[in-house]
Amino acid sequence: MIPLSHYLILGAILFSLGVFGALTRRNAIAILMSIELMLNAVSLNFIAFARYLPQSMLQGQVFAIFIITIAAAEAAVGLAIVLGLYRNFKTVNVDEINLMKW
Repeated sequence: MIPLSHYLILGAILFSLGVFGALTRRNAIAILMSIELMLNAVSLNFIAFARYLPQSMLQGQVFAIFIITIAAAEAAVGLAIVLGLYRNFKTVNVDEINLMKW
């Protein structure tokens, strides 16, 4: 049986990579992928905690399903926004997009 700390360390590494990617990338699609990575790390932690709690409760699995649903909705809305930005500005680089300019 794998100890809980291994799952938590893996989740922390994935979350840290997601935060690093979201803060350092300038491509909008790469930022969305980093946010997805962070959501997957949180989902992994919920399922790991649920594995070590009493089996009569399914809170970890239910939260993980909610996170997967939210991640799918976030990806759909985010990619729609990226497509709209590309149509208007011909770039997906977030540094070059300034919506306040006329």
